[in-house]
Amino acid sequence: MESNQSSADEVMKNWEVNTDHLAYMHKKILEPPRLLSNAAGRSSCCIFRVPGRMVEINGKSYQPHVVSIGPYHRGKPHLQMIEEHKWSYLGSLLKRIGKKELLLEDLMRAVQPLENKARECFSETIQMSTDEFVEMMVLDGCFVVELFRKVGKLIPFEPNDPIISMVWILSFFHRDLLRLENQIPFFVLECIFDLSRMPEEESGPSLSRLALEFFNNAMQRSDADILNHEHLKGKHLLDMVRTSFIPSHMEEEVHNGGIPTPSHIIHSISKLRSAGIKLNPMKAESFLIVRFRNGVIEMPTITVDDFMSSFLLNCVAYEQCHKGCSKHFTSYSTLLDCLVNTNKDVEYLSDRNIIENYFGTDGEVARFINNLGKDVAFDIDQCYLSKVFNGVNDYYQSSWHVQWAGFKNTYFRTPWSFISALAASILLLLSLAQTFYTIYPHYYRRKP
Repeated sequence: MESNQSSADEVMKNWEVNTDHLAYMHKKILEPPRLLSNAAGRSSCCIFRVPGRMVEINGKSYQPHVVSIGPYHRGKPHLQMIEEHKWSYLGSLLKRIGKKELLLEDLMRAVQPLENKARECFSETIQMSTDEFVEMMVLDGCFVVELFRKVGKLIPFEPNDPIISMVWILSFFHRDLLRLENQIPFFVLECIFDLSRMPEEESGPSLSRLALEFFNNAMQRSDADILNHEHLKGKHLLDMVRTSFIPSHMEEEVHNGGIPTPSHIIHSISKLRSAGIKLNPMKAESFLIVRFRNGVIEMPTITVDDFMSSFLLNCVAYEQCHKGCSKHFTSYSTLLDCLVNTNKDVEYLSDRNIIENYFGTDGEVARFINNLGKDVAFDIDQCYLSKVFNGVNDYYQSSWHVQWAGFKNTYFRTPWSFISALAASILLLLSLAQTFYTIYPHYYRRKP
């Protein structure tokens, strides 16, 4: 043993370490991580690259298709068409604010002090100079702000603007501007919005309201819903729209405690129905509100289409990456994933008006829902749906519910089975009555 140790020591003494390689290793030690920077662990970080596994499962749902906002997809060839139009939108904004004697350099000077704060919002180290970074913030921010103003009819579109004349472009904007990797900080948008606001706009809608009205062309929420969030803030557009779906009382429910932790998540709707559990639609201010009472799960209708599928996926991705935000969309997606195992489950949810399907076949919706909840970190201790999970599990595990549901399913599923069961019951009663009246007189006569 000692001889082996001494020979190893001898090799160590004789081996010449490459000084150049040592210098390289010391350099790597001192280099901060770039692809997942140290800023990603801070609460200020809110714009992330979507984890690779989620991208593998859901394809290109996280990547912009027509417009890039921010640094992650900047310069990609397939996004250059709208990149050219950003400059004309910047030009039209400068033309308007020229009446206030504001110039391009005034916009740059207003945004530049926000540079360091904005850089900390990204999970990657952005390899851009100050001039390049501030230019990107101004160009992208002005485009978004002007687009919201034009769609909101505060200012007119330029004649022959293809963005309004080609209707397919706007539908892609609705999705692209709510992708996690395609964001800039909301405070940058607010800075540009406030600086470029004309005197006649002072009593007009806020930036938040304009943004929600813009996306409402794809979501069709009520005007009251939009007005209720007139002054809503967010870390970026995705966060702001996501937060608008979370009622304030649900924010508190997560942290109140006192709710028993569910032992496990629930079964598919097919299995739950075998225990007599029903699913009914209800009206509520948000599709996130779910209740369970008296054996009935109550859920608002959710429209599943290209926009909503993209929005849900990006909200879940954001909640998975940001440690400081609530996990409402993750919890809701987990509930859907539990309820749906097959296309038959989707068919039932559609029949019950829980799902309004504009996405594809029942099988395609089932795959989407299952992918939505796949490989997602779900903390059931912090789930706002704990009461629902507990109630459904307790009801399902009560054996008499299962037996009664099985009896109803066997004998009352169709009118003919009910008639057959009724006829059999009548025959049984008649047989019992006949037996009684046959035996009773004989027994009565024998009594002393």
